[in-house]
Amino acid sequence: MVVDTSSWIEWLADSPVGSKIDALLPPRGDIVVPTMVQLELTKWLLRERGEGAADEVLAYTEKCRVLALDTRIAVSAAEICRRHGLTTADAIIYASAQQAGVGLLTCDAHFEGLPGVTYLRKQGD
Repeated sequence: MVVDTSSWIEWLADSPVGSKIDALLPPRGDIVVPTMVQLELTKWLLRERGEGAADEVLAYTEKCRVLALDTRIAVSAAEICRRHGLTTADAIIYASAQQAGVGLLTCDAHFEGLPGVTYLRKQGD
């Protein structure tokens, strides 16, 4: 399973939807982490929690199955952008899930209704 950045943030913030995410998370070795998620998550953590938290969470993701952006994922993401109107980052994350043959867990409404997506609505959305 790919855990989208929005889900990581909700989980780390221990929000109400974060507890639902916690119940859905597979063992760490079964979580696929696209490098795009590492980028977005590190950016958020540096801004919101500081360097120590960013280093800690990045180290956690390194114990998951990290999936780097390659040409195949990039080309698939370009087609996903065209077909579904996703942003580049979201298309890379979705294409990464497809490349890995796993589902995507997200709180981002842009993914709602796409095949293989488990969408959890945040409170207030």
